[in-house]
Amino acid sequence: MIASLLTNLLGILVFLFIFWKRLREDYSPEIIFKTAFNILVGVLIGFLVSFKFAPTWFLWIAFLGATIGLIFGIFRLRIKFYETFEAIIISGFPWVSFVFLLDSVRDSSLSSFLAFIAILIFVFISYYLDSHYKNFTWYKSGKIGFAGILTLSLFFITRSILAIFGINMLSFVVLKVEAIISAAAAFICFVLLFNLGRIKE
Repeated sequence: MIASLLTNLLGILVFLFIFWKRLREDYSPEIIFKTAFNILVGVLIGFLVSFKFAPTWFLWIAFLGATIGLIFGIFRLRIKFYETFEAIIISGFPWVSFVFLLDSVRDSSLSSFLAFIAILIFVFISYYLDSHYKNFTWYKSGKIGFAGILTLSLFFITRSILAIFGINMLSFVVLKVEAIISAAAAFICFVLLFNLGRIKE
């Protein structure tokens, strides 16, 4: 219990730092941390609901809570969707990796350790894309959000493929359901990317 609390506290601190760093040039610290607070409250409520009613759904319910917190920030604080959503993705991946690392150590879980490594790879991909996306001639809009949303879509595709092949992991629901939900989430991400690509500077 203590290890879980410390791990999530570390994850929250890393999340806050990266989230602030990603948005500091566009928004005041007050707006950034109010938005982060809304997102974290959504995640916390999601965790509590999943812990009480659906433990295996914790990742999806927490993600839903974060999304609701983001939507609240969009309407209340007038923040932009794409750049803030990308900030959530890039700052959230390290937090998720800590959760997998803790599970791999606590339960000697090879699958969780491999998931931890995979998340680190996604972190690298997101930062690589973020540094180079403006050089992609086929990405005409040049708008912020490409790196985070593409990385998230790859994350969901990977989850769907693993579920299809019957590989169960921490945060997976019933495999057939997981495959469908992750594929649907990846599709939504590609729709967001398509819409983002049509917006010209």
